Amino acid sequence: MVFAEPLSFQHRRHIVDLATKHRLPTTSLYSEFVHSGGVLSYGPNLTDYWRRAARYVDEILKGAKPADLPVEQPTRFELVINLKTAKTLGLTIPQSLLLRADQVIE
Repeated sequence: MVFAEPLSFQHRRHIVDLATKHRLPTTSLYSEFVHSGGVLSYGPNLTDYWRRAARYVDEILKGAKPADLPVEQPTRFELVINLKTAKTLGLTIPQSLLLRADQVIE
């Protein structure tokens, strides 16, 4: 499990390369790890996350007080599976999981 913090995000390619070299499947919160070669991710959609943050900044720049803005949590989560990496590691992903995935990288 690769934790969602800036340093691991910045070095995700190196982490994935090392994990693949040692035949370790990786999972993370963000799909960018899967696009870099990780096996699976389940978490908030970062594009949607930053778009929502931009709305907060817009409200504040228009004069809203930050304390008056509601606290929001992510509402859109996505499951992304890298089938190519799974096959390289000799893993079989159940069909039921593949059918639930928002994106499958082949």
